[in-house]
Formats: sequence, C-alpha cells, structure tokens
Amino acid sequence: MRAVIQRVSRARVSVASETVGRIGQGLVALIGVESDDGQEDVRYIADKIAGLRVFEDADGKMNRSVQETGGGVLAVSQFTLLGDCRKGRRPSFTTAAPPDRAEALYLRVVELLEEQNIPVALGRFRAHMDVDITNDGPVTILLDSRRHF
Repeated sequence: MRAVIQRVSRARVSVASETVGRIGQGLVALIGVESDDGQEDVRYIADKIAGLRVFEDADGKMNRSVQETGGGVLAVSQFTLLGDCRKGRRPSFTTAAPPDRAEALYLRVVELLEEQNIPVALGRFRAHMDVDITNDGPVTILLDSRRHF
C-alpha cells in the first residue's frame, strides 16, 4: 500500500462540481492499494498517517501529529500511485488491487483513522474527482507499507 501525504491548510474534493469531502487544517492522504495488500499494510498506513509529526510545535519544529492538532484527514483513493513507469512511457497498473478489494482496504484505513478520533472526509471511490489542495509548507511525505522508499 502506498500513500502520498500532504500537510494542508485546507482541501476539498468534488465530483461533477459537487463537493463530496472537505477539511480545514490537516492532511490529504492519497492512497493506492496493491493486489497483495492485507491488514498489516492497512494498519501500517493508518498508524503512519495518524502519527506523522509534521505540524509545528511552539518552538516551530515539526513535532506534532494531526491527532495532536485536532486536524482532519481527506482520504482519496488513487490507484495511479501504483503506476510502474520503468518500461516505456505509459504506466502499468498491473499491481493495483481489483476495485472491490481496493475499496475495502481503503475504507479500512479510514475506519482505523476514525477509531483514533481523527475526523476523516472522503473522496468518491472510482469517480473522476477534482481535488483542491492548499499545501501548507509545502510538506509532502511518501509512505509505502513494504518500505520500498
């Protein structure tokens, strides 16, 4: 499972000009699910998102998590994070999980975040979405449950 995490001052996701998810200060989590991901991968990604210390403390150091700041998470499923561009010019998505499995694991990440009292807004699975992100910093973190990077 892969995720791109961005610290934001605000973000929203729209489908067909309708806002379906919105947060103020917090994190946008773009989440890609691989075909052989399981509960261990889900737990790793959810725990990392909840605990990432990317918000400034009183001394101006990135030392606080989204939990500590009371921020929210906008979780957006994004299978293109699994695009393999090593050969040719068109990404291959052969390692991406089938939609039903991907949606179930993506929603499990959301549940685990909510269990930690983090407000979570969602994109719409398998929809063409417009995601408006106002980066704060910018701060962008890459996560991979297999620790490839």
